[in-house]
Amino acid sequence: MAEKEVMLTRAGLARLEEELDNLRIVKRKEVAERIKQAIEFGDISENSEYEDAKNEQAFIEGRIITIEKMLRNAKVIEDDEREAGVVSIGSTVTLKDIEFDEVIEYKIVGSAEADPLQNLISNESPVGRSLLGKKEGNIVDVDAPVGKLKFQVLDISNK
Repeated sequence: MAEKEVMLTRAGLARLEEELDNLRIVKRKEVAERIKQAIEFGDISENSEYEDAKNEQAFIEGRIITIEKMLRNAKVIEDDEREAGVVSIGSTVTLKDIEFDEVIEYKIVGSAEADPLQNLISNESPVGRSLLGKKEGNIVDVDAPVGKLKFQVLDISNK
């Protein structure tokens, strides 16, 4: 089965590569040292320090595998691939929430780098999916888990 292509912005690719380097170079050493120290305490069968360190090691190794897989299947969206004035992955979009008369700014990114708390929304999310291909002035209806949302596209930046 073919693996799913992972859409990334150039910044998202850099963040994943940085995280991978940190996990490989720093975190692996730290957890190996914790395991070594825990073993020195003696009987590992009832050693919570050892168990915690082994669990952290498993998490780190799993995350490394996940990031390596994402990078292997990455498709980087370059600035020059995006059409000016049209929402696409990598676009920063200024929206007006018509119901609440609020202005919101989102950057549309691939699902691997989505972080709603940082206003980085996935192209696969209800809002992201609804915005793709839209232009300034368009009204967008979104079927979201919280109900129907309605936005007007005020500005699109593809920088």
